[in-house]
Amino acid sequence: MPLQLVQVNIKARDDDALGRFWAEALGWGISSEAPGVTNLEPLGFTWPDPSALCIDLVSVPDPRTVAYRAHLDLATSSEQHHRELVERLQRLGATPADIGQGDVPWTVLADPEGNVFCVLEPRPIYRDTGPIAAVVVGCAEPRALAGFWAEAAGWRVVDDDERLVRLRSSVGVGPHLEFVHDPAPEELRHRIHLDLLPYPGDDQAAEAARLRGLGATDADVGQGDVPWKCLADPEGNDFCILGRG
Repeated sequence: MPLQLVQVNIKARDDDALGRFWAEALGWGISSEAPGVTNLEPLGFTWPDPSALCIDLVSVPDPRTVAYRAHLDLATSSEQHHRELVERLQRLGATPADIGQGDVPWTVLADPEGNVFCVLEPRPIYRDTGPIAAVVVGCAEPRALAGFWAEAAGWRVVDDDERLVRLRSSVGVGPHLEFVHDPAPEELRHRIHLDLLPYPGDDQAAEAARLRGLGATDADVGQGDVPWKCLADPEGNDFCILGRG
């Protein structure tokens, strides 16, 4: 059975400060399950639910050596909302970022720790996603990698034009997961990764074995003896299969 795609995990120098930025940016609640971990989720949200991918910020000693293969896209509902959101994010500590995007209708920013993200112009496809329109992953083979993640999480393809493949939850709610043609070195650490959770009654080890059969490999990110399993997808993007506790 597919796993539940439940959250985005971001490595941070200061999880508390970065968590406060993103909580204000998204209008979400903030809590902490343990020292060095800050948890963000929509107000009134019961985890896990496909209507949102929550965010966990985890403090690590050196999160700077990274490849920005994954980033967040934020949704806006109008040109005025777009303008006001960009201004508010900059007041919170975001800065303009130039990643070679040229003249585009969206705005590229970096959060206070340098993580690049985009504030999109209004697009009908994202009108019901919540504040996060999409998690975007740069990759060499979008169709192949999207195929892996569709099998891993049970999400369905909603758009495919070779250079961009878009997935969404099978019940049609929450943000999109997008794979964009943009090759990047695999040997660098990635600061953002996805976390998945077995459904009640499913076995974590069996699910890890299933994903290895689809092309995943075991990953050692210095995790030590932990209740989750660290794997990498076929293009080397780390992800975790959580335990149900």
